[in-house]
Amino acid sequence: MRAIYRIARLELSNLFYSPVAWLLLVLFVFMTGMTFGEMMESLSRKQELGRNLYAISKEIFYNSRGLWGSVSQWFYLVMPLLTMGLISQEFSRGSIKLLFSAPITGRHIVLGKYLGMMLYGLIMMAILLVFVVITGCIVESFGWATVLTGLLGLYLLFGLYAAIGLFMSTLTNYPIVAAIGMIALLTLLGLVSGIWQEYAFVREITYWLSLGGRANTFIRGLICSEDIIYFVIMSGMFLGFAVLKLELLRESCSFAGKVSRYLGIFLLTMLVGYLTSRPMLKWYYDATYTKENSLTKASQDIVEKLDGKLKLTTYVNLFGELYGMTAKGIKRDIDRYERYIRCKPDMELDYVFYYHADTTNENFKKRYPGKTLLGAAKDAVKLQDTRLGRYLTPEEIAEVEVEKGIRLSDERYDFVTLIERENGERTFLRVYREYMNPLPGETEISAALKRIAMRLPRVGFIEDRGTRSSVGDLNRDYSYFVSEKTYRRAMINQGFDVMDVSLRDGYGALDSLDILIVSDPLEPFSSEELDILFRYVENGKNLFVASKPKTYSCLTPLMERLGLQFEPGVLVQEAVREYPMNLLLCTVTDSVRELSHLWDNLYNMTHRKNSALSLVMPGALSIQQKSDKGFRVIPLLISRDSMAWNELETVDFVNDTARLNPKIGERAGVKTTMVGLEREQAGRLQRIIVSGDADCISMGELAVSRRGISSANGALLMAMLNWFSYEELPVNASRPSYIDNKLNLGMEAGASFKVVLQWIFPALLLLMGIFVLIRRKGK
Repeated sequence: MRAIYRIARLELSNLFYSPVAWLLLVLFVFMTGMTFGEMMESLSRKQELGRNLYAISKEIFYNSRGLWGSVSQWFYLVMPLLTMGLISQEFSRGSIKLLFSAPITGRHIVLGKYLGMMLYGLIMMAILLVFVVITGCIVESFGWATVLTGLLGLYLLFGLYAAIGLFMSTLTNYPIVAAIGMIALLTLLGLVSGIWQEYAFVREITYWLSLGGRANTFIRGLICSEDIIYFVIMSGMFLGFAVLKLELLRESCSFAGKVSRYLGIFLLTMLVGYLTSRPMLKWYYDATYTKENSLTKASQDIVEKLDGKLKLTTYVNLFGELYGMTAKGIKRDIDRYERYIRCKPDMELDYVFYYHADTTNENFKKRYPGKTLLGAAKDAVKLQDTRLGRYLTPEEIAEVEVEKGIRLSDERYDFVTLIERENGERTFLRVYREYMNPLPGETEISAALKRIAMRLPRVGFIEDRGTRSSVGDLNRDYSYFVSEKTYRRAMINQGFDVMDVSLRDGYGALDSLDILIVSDPLEPFSSEELDILFRYVENGKNLFVASKPKTYSCLTPLMERLGLQFEPGVLVQEAVREYPMNLLLCTVTDSVRELSHLWDNLYNMTHRKNSALSLVMPGALSIQQKSDKGFRVIPLLISRDSMAWNELETVDFVNDTARLNPKIGERAGVKTTMVGLEREQAGRLQRIIVSGDADCISMGELAVSRRGISSANGALLMAMLNWFSYEELPVNASRPSYIDNKLNLGMEAGASFKVVLQWIFPALLLLMGIFVLIRRKGK
């Protein structure tokens, strides 16, 4: 050990007696100081000009352009220059013979020089720690744990780079060749994750071997045992290679013997790496304040209820419309479930690739003119650089469907994941028609798991008297938000069980429901039907009621039962000049903030400064309280324009202009268009929502896009469902807000800060280096 320490001290002194180490250190300080100083100056300027700052620790250190990410990229360029002469210079100068003649082994030489490099790395980390301490002093509620976790990851990355550079320097007498070789090896380690991903066992090895993203895990604030072990044993492997190289110079050994010894070290490393990467053997620590690297509490509770085995089988169609992948992307797709695997390590993931398409479809004919399905499949696999043999034929996938008892045709043969429990419960997890991010997030994945873990709210749609249909495809129908599988916010994708019910079947059809939808009947209900609805209300169950100006009288008896009434006439406003006046823009009231986190989010979305989001109601009624029926009345939506009124005369809002006429009872003001009711009834907390517009969540409205108007109706739908289900669905995947949002630094001080860090600090270090080198030369 003493010999290792002496070599390390000698190596460190040699580094600082050469201009290369000083120049690299000065350059490192200049680059980090410039990056850090510019961010500090920018943040202080924004704050002084009235801009709100958010998550300052993340902004400075570990977001996509943060300091830690920049440093990890600089290491890629700096370390080859720093390590290229560690051993190669000993060869070129002939001093390696003196080392070999001394009473030390190759292990002493390698570990001594490596220890010297790690001590140099500590100096670089100390410089970075200065930036951390400075930030901690001027940022309130600074995220120390997260930032220091990133610093740990950078030091581990430095250690691995040092080990690789040390090994490469043993292979040649020329330092520049060692540097080029190290860059090539680092590039290979970054790309190895894409090699032979089609083969399961090889995929595990090559994906683990990849260096890409390892340090980013620490930078994001997550400590994982697999990543720590990766850096340790990979550094050990390259140090072992270096020791073996030096030892083989001292002894005679056949080529086969040399290869077997190198291979032995490599295989031992891979074995340890493979075993320690098994989910059962991994442990984690999320250092972030918001625990953004972990599942939320709601999702963890769901996974805990999934006793027994859980299997996820993903079916990938070569001709999938919404999303696709090849076998090379399996590990990246598995990473989407990594946080779930932490909570349930025995989760099994499988992938089935097949090809299926409708050859009579016009899009297929245009894309593959004159091709059969097999011919098109051959062309498609060539484009994706994969093998057709990997994909099941239509006949083979049909056999799989029969065996599994599923119908992929119901999923349009698109990318879909079948989730199965050991007890036989199953459900599908889908992708969505969204260009930027079609994949399901934590909310959707947890909702699918929750569907098979417990009983979820059942929603019934009244199908009598011409009410809005949950399965129809007309613009007035509700099938888009109910059962459209490619719509992320559809009830079927958020965990709800939906069914149509008829009042003709008596109250028994409603008894199992948790939420009942009665939307815009075109004919009045009979007295028997009303009795059933009244009984449902008196039993304390949740209800959604909506109507339109022409048909609101059909709901008058039910509204009276609730103590409310629709005002006659169509609500109009003058605020939207480009559209008919009956296109009402609404906003949420202050009272919704206490209802649930989604109502609070909706409030923040629509009340944010310069926000263009509105709740759109194309033809709405105003709602008033008529009598007290024991409910707490909560105004949910009101007209955005304080000069809205109930228009009683105008019928054609496209060609005519509505004008306020007080003589016939039209009164301008802020109008309530959606009301919430709440009370304790029959041992339940009953919740009812009454909407003055049945179209605001219809297929036509949720799918429409209007120039100059940004609609938040989808978020309104989620808030309503969340309130009805007592925040059980959609799954609450929200996290606490960051608290490090204030910088105690003025704009002028920030500019001075930048000058000191970018110029003065490196200049002082440069002068120190010049002084040391001159003094050394004098000696």
